[in-house]
Amino acid sequence: MPTATPTTQQAATTEFDDILYDVEKTFAVITINRPEAFNSFRSQTVDELIEAFTLAWGDNRVRSIILTGSGQKSFCAGGDVKQKAQTGDYGPSRYGMFRISELHKVIRSVPKPVISAVNGVAIGGGNVLTTLCDITIAASHARFGQAGPKVGSFDAGYGSAFLARVIGEKRAREMWYFCELIDAQKAESWGLANEVVDAEELMPRAKERARALGLKAPTALRFLKQSFNADSEMQTGFTNLAMSALDLYAHSPESHEGATAFAEKRDPDFSQFDGAY
Repeated sequence: MPTATPTTQQAATTEFDDILYDVEKTFAVITINRPEAFNSFRSQTVDELIEAFTLAWGDNRVRSIILTGSGQKSFCAGGDVKQKAQTGDYGPSRYGMFRISELHKVIRSVPKPVISAVNGVAIGGGNVLTTLCDITIAASHARFGQAGPKVGSFDAGYGSAFLARVIGEKRAREMWYFCELIDAQKAESWGLANEVVDAEELMPRAKERARALGLKAPTALRFLKQSFNADSEMQTGFTNLAMSALDLYAHSPESHEGATAFAEKRDPDFSQFDGAY
């Protein structure tokens, strides 16, 4: 994580391939820009997201960060399951590894509030991202949910334990076990979204809230975020363990069946697998 003195010398716009990064006066906007893949993330996407959050961390112009997706259909569809079905992983990374756990940690650790502007479906790893953000504003057509057991995956770290902290354990179990999406209005009633607005008002409202944060005392906001995080910081260790388990599981025949079925647009057949061991 950054430890150097913040700087004002960074460009207002930085070029990436899978994301967009812009600074508008007192806030940064990070946009997952893979609409052709429903803004799902591959290894390169995750690398770029980490870099963008790190840039925002070290820029003392930036008092808050907005995370959103490109287009109107999808905020983020999680990991690129088609990529995984084709190659067995999420594609090449400049670091030689899939750093999704590091992305989760930087969203929590960046000492500035992160607002997720959910512009469509937030499913799987995308739902985890919005859950980790400090504030969530959803378009009225947005949908939220998990898909892990349907596609041969899971998240036993922040994606389950912290989700339960946010919406309650019974609801978190329901979301994970049945892989059913909930609408924006239910997400708001469950506490997964702070507010719901019409689609055309989503980014204006997110930017309005970001500008409001820009007027607040930045050190106070930093200490408040760290204080809120301290209550669930023990989950970091579980997340490390969970991601190690997920890496092993991802190479199993069961996980391969889920990813392959998704890529082939058919129902998976998990009848041959015994989950009792």
